[in-house]
Amino acid sequence: MELYELYSQGRQHLAAGETRAAIPPLEQARNISPATGSIREALAMAYLRAQRYSDALPEAEAAVECAPNDHYAYYLLGRAYQGLGDLTSARAQYKLANWLRPGDEAYQAALAAVA
Repeated sequence: MELYELYSQGRQHLAAGETRAAIPPLEQARNISPATGSIREALAMAYLRAQRYSDALPEAEAAVECAPNDHYAYYLLGRAYQGLGDLTSARAQYKLANWLRPGDEAYQAALAAVA
């Protein structure tokens, strides 16, 4: 299967709420193209939904590294840290997400939850 097909299949599963089904094609896509931020972001999201926080953390870190101005990547990184119980690091990531996209209600709520 080609990269785009794997990524699309994973995103479709995520959109349908099929978290566990989304993970294998997204992992395959990541293995083919590890420097693609959108793939790393989607995989982090899938891991977060599956409550696999230790797996989500490196994916979210890679997404931030691929796109350092991507507010959503910082939000995902904050969620991973929060899931692992590291509220100080989660707060820092949520602050960055809020700074990059001021006024976003989800980001403000996430920051308030760890304040």
